[in-house]
Amino acid sequence: MTDAGATPEQPSRPILRVVRGEPTAEELAAVVTVLLARGADEEPAPAPRSLWSIPTLRGHLPHGPGAWRASGLPR
Repeated sequence: MTDAGATPEQPSRPILRVVRGEPTAEELAAVVTVLLARGADEEPAPAPRSLWSIPTLRGHLPHGPGAWRASGLPR
């Protein structure tokens, strides 16, 4: 496996490394297939929702004449 962002001057890091034994090409292919199949079913976690996007948590903001003054007063 190669890194898509690697340049000829800068070699890519291997994703998998065999630390013990001498697996055949078929054994390595089986391991890679299992790892890819396992990760394919998982969906990325949704981004956390900002509390600013929930109108009920923001509260009521005064509007109209003198609103800028009332916005600084304690509720």
